[in-house]
Amino acid sequence: MSVFRSVAALLVLGLSSPALAEPIGFFQLRDTVYDASVPAPEERLGFELGDRPVRHEQMVSYLTEIAQGSDRITVETIGYTHEHRPILFFVVTSPENQARIDDIRADHIAQLEPGAAATDGPAILWLNYGVHGAEPAGMDAAIPMLYHLAAAQGGAIEQTLDDSVILITAIFNPDGHNRRVNAVEMFGSDVAVTDPAHAQHATWGEARTNHYWFDLNRQWLLQTQPESQAWLTQWHRWKPQVSADFHEMGTEATFYFHPGEPRRLNPLIPDQARDLTLNIARHHVGFLDSEARLYTTEEGFDNFYVGKGSTYPQVNGSLGILFEIGSAKGGLIESQRGLVSHADNIRTHFRTGLTTISGALAQRSDIAAYQRQFFADAVANAGRDRTRGYVFSAEGDPTRLNLFVDLLERHDIRVNALASDLRAGGRTYRAGEAYIVSMRQPQYTMIRAIFDRVTSFEENVFYDVSGWTLPLAYDLEYAPLTGNLPAGPEVHSAEISFSAPPVSSYGYVLRWSDYYAPRALYRVLDAGIRVRIATEPVSIMTSQGLVEFGPGAAFIPLVGQDVDLDDIHALVSSIAVENGVPVYAATSGSTPGDTPDLGDRSGFRAIERPEVLLVFDDGISSYDVGEVWHQLDHRMQMPVTLRRKSELGGLDWSRYTHLIVVGGGNTGFADGDMERIREWIRTDGGVMIATRQAAEMAQAAFFPSGEDADTGEAEAEDGDGQRRRDYAAMPIDDAEHVIGGAIFAGDLDFSHPIGFGYSDRFIALHRNTELVLDRPQDDPFAVVVEYAEDPLLSGYASQRRQDEIAGTPAVIAQRYGRGSVVLFADNPNFRATFRGTEKMFLNAIFFGGLIDRPRGDY
Repeated sequence: MSVFRSVAALLVLGLSSPALAEPIGFFQLRDTVYDASVPAPEERLGFELGDRPVRHEQMVSYLTEIAQGSDRITVETIGYTHEHRPILFFVVTSPENQARIDDIRADHIAQLEPGAAATDGPAILWLNYGVHGAEPAGMDAAIPMLYHLAAAQGGAIEQTLDDSVILITAIFNPDGHNRRVNAVEMFGSDVAVTDPAHAQHATWGEARTNHYWFDLNRQWLLQTQPESQAWLTQWHRWKPQVSADFHEMGTEATFYFHPGEPRRLNPLIPDQARDLTLNIARHHVGFLDSEARLYTTEEGFDNFYVGKGSTYPQVNGSLGILFEIGSAKGGLIESQRGLVSHADNIRTHFRTGLTTISGALAQRSDIAAYQRQFFADAVANAGRDRTRGYVFSAEGDPTRLNLFVDLLERHDIRVNALASDLRAGGRTYRAGEAYIVSMRQPQYTMIRAIFDRVTSFEENVFYDVSGWTLPLAYDLEYAPLTGNLPAGPEVHSAEISFSAPPVSSYGYVLRWSDYYAPRALYRVLDAGIRVRIATEPVSIMTSQGLVEFGPGAAFIPLVGQDVDLDDIHALVSSIAVENGVPVYAATSGSTPGDTPDLGDRSGFRAIERPEVLLVFDDGISSYDVGEVWHQLDHRMQMPVTLRRKSELGGLDWSRYTHLIVVGGGNTGFADGDMERIREWIRTDGGVMIATRQAAEMAQAAFFPSGEDADTGEAEAEDGDGQRRRDYAAMPIDDAEHVIGGAIFAGDLDFSHPIGFGYSDRFIALHRNTELVLDRPQDDPFAVVVEYAEDPLLSGYASQRRQDEIAGTPAVIAQRYGRGSVVLFADNPNFRATFRGTEKMFLNAIFFGGLIDRPRGDY
């Protein structure tokens, strides 16, 4: 009999083994008396913790009841998910502190201003619960924690509540957690099945992310999802001194807590943060040792990417602490270290939440002093920094500029208007069209995290992306400033809106450079209105005089429409006001000079409404799919048909104009499906858009070069064989030639339909693969973007990889029969943050049919 079956047999016989479910007594502290009037979880849920998944609505109901019945706890809804589930925020402290909670918060924030006097207020502590929906112990631990804080009696808990304000978000990711609950219950059974192969234990991939399949633990920096926007608002409103983040990892792992790997530390994080975190860690060790539990610390996990829940606090004056525990999956599962139970995992997270509180209070004054000094040092360092600030703009796209201002504000960074025209970095920045960020503010460290270009690293092993220079991601024109800053008044983000155009007697024109122009264009096409797209720069007479438009401008003629002209005006007026896209009333079809008239057949070409098919599953990256889905559905308000890649048989391909295939571990199609796709492109005129590994697959399938791609030579041999290496060096050697999520420079042909709407040739692209696309041999016009000869802008890439990628195609667009194939070597929608490259992806959708095949011999 195997060890697993032996343990399972003990479970059935009722002998000593982890229990599937536990009553509240399992979580209560032995030396603590609890108020019997506070309902235990099993009294309200109808089952003990661990017996079955706790649904979000059950947790909301139970924890809200506890909060409303306690003078120690207040609760508010701080936001809603995409599926409209509430995110609850709890403030826990003594009744006396609750009576003056606004003053406590205000005093705490005020003392962080450089030069302000220190105040002897309570410690401000933050507990994150449930950022990953597939990691239920990280969510359910909020239940015993809030029960304990409400019901525990005696001098110890009263002192704790007097000395602290404990901030709890429950839960971070309700939508993902709901998917996990559904999957676990779908495969639930009367008798617990501990076999790891059981379907009930295979819920990680589907449930980890939010509705659009975003990893919310990467959203602290990027701020594109409603969940992260809700909690970060509260985080900066309070600026806690300690932030604890509770997770799960693979079942065979034991228990992990910060501080992390000492050599993988973001240089913006002060060394003292590690020392203070180590002191807190000793409290975790005391509890874990008392129960002879297995654990590890200072290994495996890094503190480099500032966008994670345990690292973001560390570049914002707080101590960030990551907790990871081996997952019980469906609830009770076999492992090499014995049975792992969900109830026990909840208890471990709950107890280390308490040791986080006790460890922080044990050095309360030191942590408070550290936080004050962090911001004082930030301002002092800003004064010594040669860079005094940054100026930035987004030519022809006020919405994209506004979105970046909104991002900075979410990180508590002050932004000012540019008071007068300024020449910097070889470009003139215009007052009224550009903004300034001064380095001399408490958020100096965060400003550097957002604006710095980092390309050298002590180690090249990364848990996440190594390069996050966000002005590049937003494709902004920006420059560092070393002299006096011509800063005007402070500015704030606001909805961009334009006035409705006057009624036209000839037609209307939409500028394509604006961020939401694709949303506007889809609204027009969806209304059955005919549209013609400018294929080159054009000057058009409008009610505002002569206006210059770039390629991609959408002309809506009044002649030949099947829609009432008053309805057309009402729609374009709504677009100007609601979508923030300027609409111009054309007054004549004649254009001056050599620009095409509005009736020119080649200068303006008709397009059709896109019908998009997006394949997923079967080896396709769900992250990449979710980013496309979010971009089209949520941002651009375009319907997207999602279909499993393995279920394309019998599909009515005539319905679709576009097929999108993103990267992943298996991007290939069954032979019959691939042949049908070829026919659909070649004969029906379909447009295929492929990114990352799918681009490599599509190029080989549709445009075989007949030559093997140069993958680089093997490492030189030493003597009679390959150079000997120590086994311990394998992780470092394996990582030497990876690309750690870096930002590369490209040269963009903005005369190409895929480049419409851009104002210059420079484009920054996110890259995290080593693949290289072949240059088309028979179409010299097909390369839309080419990597620069010195391509690395920010992040890690070995010199070998830089050399291999330099000068190769980043984006290729070619005709294939009547249709087109557009290939992206990178992911243009990466984490919904590379707003600069997103436009190329949208251009592929709207303008893929405008790509021409060369006719001459080049």
